[in-house]
Amino acid sequence: MEVILKKDVENLGFKDDIVAVKNGYGRNFLIPQGQAVLATGSAKKVLAENLKQRAYKEEKIVKEATKIAEAIKALEIKITAKVGEGTKLFGSVSNIDVAEAIAKSGTEIDKKFIKVTGGLVKRTGKYNASVRLHRDVVAEISFEIVGE
Repeated sequence: MEVILKKDVENLGFKDDIVAVKNGYGRNFLIPQGQAVLATGSAKKVLAENLKQRAYKEEKIVKEATKIAEAIKALEIKITAKVGEGTKLFGSVSNIDVAEAIAKSGTEIDKKFIKVTGGLVKRTGKYNASVRLHRDVVAEISFEIVGE
């Protein structure tokens, strides 16, 4: 079954992509949740026209996302956390903490667009994360966790 995505769906595709999914996933989850529509011939024609009109607007958005990516890469992010024995943290550091640290510098980024390499971090040290600002713009940032 082919569907046209109305929203970005993790591990499946981005908005306005035409993807092939299993019938049950499309009919029972994606379409009722409002995340996709059935890819009929007429829906594909409407999508093609919309993409044509949106192409030049997209260039401006990509340029802005690239500027933000360069600004984020230049940041030195240090996250303070309570430390127990040695380098082990009380709790963990996740994408939420990275988003808050970036927000302190003046750039708001939604936590769902940040992926910390390795998932939750439970020790002090230097780590990496990827920030998806646009489907074509992904910034790799590094951050350091220091103890209080």
